[in-house]
Amino acid sequence: MNDDIKELLISRALTVRAWAYAPYSKYQVGASLLASSGKIYDGVNVENAAYPSTICAERTALVKAISEGERQFETLVVATENGGSPCGSCRQMRAGFGLDLTILIVNAEGKLVQETSLKELLPQAFTPASLK
Repeated sequence: MNDDIKELLISRALTVRAWAYAPYSKYQVGASLLASSGKIYDGVNVENAAYPSTICAERTALVKAISEGERQFETLVVATENGGSPCGSCRQMRAGFGLDLTILIVNAEGKLVQETSLKELLPQAFTPASLK
């Protein structure tokens, strides 16, 4: 991934973060997901008074991509106030599409807090191969 794409993904995650619906936690999250096709899908967290119904920004972006036919992904950027890492549910949902996903975690100023992979964030992942 070149620096221009990296900056574009970070910029988009920071921009959409403002659209998050987080009236309870006040923890706004924005995500941008680069599919292998080159298309970028954005997502935000959407909270609900029935807390289990809340959806994370990373899963929102993934669901949007999947609903448009994407199945292969290159990079995910997650933007939070303090550079928080994706939750376990977000990690697991991504595992079904490969563990080689690059993940960039940035804070509210766009500073890169961590560059990692899904494989590193979810060791011993349960994947489709686990069902065989």
